[in-house]
Amino acid sequence: MKVLENIKETLRKEKVHMTLLDPDKQPPKATASLAVHACKVGTDAIMIGGSTGVTRQKVDATIKAIKMRTSVPVILFPSSKEGLSKYADAVYFMSLLNSKDVRMVVGEQRRASRTIRQWGIEAISMGYLLVWPGMKAGEVGRAELISRDDPDTAVQYALAAQFLGMDLVYLEAGSGAPVPVPPKMIRAVRKEISIPLVVGGGIRTPKAAKAAAVAGADIVVTGTILEEAGDFSVLRRIVEAVKGH
Repeated sequence: MKVLENIKETLRKEKVHMTLLDPDKQPPKATASLAVHACKVGTDAIMIGGSTGVTRQKVDATIKAIKMRTSVPVILFPSSKEGLSKYADAVYFMSLLNSKDVRMVVGEQRRASRTIRQWGIEAISMGYLLVWPGMKAGEVGRAELISRDDPDTAVQYALAAQFLGMDLVYLEAGSGAPVPVPPKMIRAVRKEISIPLVVGGGIRTPKAAKAAAVAGADIVVTGTILEEAGDFSVLRRIVEAVKGH
């Protein structure tokens, strides 16, 4: 079964939790250990990516280390062509729709397209939307950040992504954000679109994870809480909050 089909199959039964790990933040073996712990507490997939410092060598080594020790899908979350790896199960083929730089909307995607086809990686198209504060992703992506009190703009972008034929919409506050995407915005987007909604950035507590899921997030992504705090007990409660909201 393809990764996207597997995600949709899971969503018929329960919400999905994914763990985002940055291959530039720790060595491959350490990242693999974090992935193992995430899988033990019930995460459904591992996402690999980062805004800066990511090289193909780091991504390759990290994914190979993870796949030696886990069986969940490993999905690329690249900010550029350098974030690709032939060892991944799938790639989020993302367009940063609210970027002021055409390179982030379609330029890097153009550069990566033939490589993805040649390697046979499953491409999952995604409308990527950065919400204030955006963090490093917003800076690198030159995003015109969506204001936290402007759900209508988020809805417009999300509908545009759906009408363009994208598989998923991702509302992202940015890795390490001090606050997550507001539930009001999640609720507004979920009400208007019919494709799965991913929400991430700034989700550090079970309460925040539950709020995102209750508001309508189909897939909740966390990463910083595991990479920086190494707190597996909190991650377990976050996964439980997402799936049992």
